[in-house]
Amino acid sequence: MQPPSFEKLVPILQLSIGPVILISGVGLLLLTLTNRFGRLVDRTRQLKRDLDVGLPLDRAEPIHEQIAILLRRARILRLAILLGTTTVLLASVLMLLLFVSALAHLELTAVIVAVFSLALIALIGSMLAFMHDMNTALAAVRLEVREKEKSGKAETLKS
Repeated sequence: MQPPSFEKLVPILQLSIGPVILISGVGLLLLTLTNRFGRLVDRTRQLKRDLDVGLPLDRAEPIHEQIAILLRRARILRLAILLGTTTVLLASVLMLLLFVSALAHLELTAVIVAVFSLALIALIGSMLAFMHDMNTALAAVRLEVREKEKSGKAETLKS
C-alpha cells in the first residue's frame, strides 16, 4: 500500500478542518462548563459549612433547599460535560476515519456520516443540558432572593 501523494493528501486535510473547528469550539464550551461546575461545588461546600454551625431550623431549611438545587445542577452539568467530551472524542475519531479511509482506500462514507451525526447529537445534548442548568440556576437565585426578602421583612418587624 502506497501513501497518497501530496495532491491527494491536501483534500483530506481540508476535510479534517471541520472536526478541528468543532473540537476547538467544544473545548471552549467545556471550559465554561467546568468553571460553572467548580463554582457550584464551592458554593455547595460553603452552604454545607453554614449548616454545620448549627443554624436554627427556620434558617437551615432554605439552605437545604439550595443544596438540593445545587446537587441537581451538578448532575445536569456532569451530563453536559460528558456529552461535550463525547463530541470531542467523536470528532477525533472522525478525523482518524478520514485519514484511514484515504490511506487505505476504504469506502467508509456511511461510518463517517454516522460518527459526524453522533458528534452533532452529543453537542446538541450538551447544549440542551447547559440551557437546563441555566434555568435551574435561576430557580436557585429566586429561592435565595425570596429567603432574603423574608428575613429582611422579619428583621423590620422585630425593630
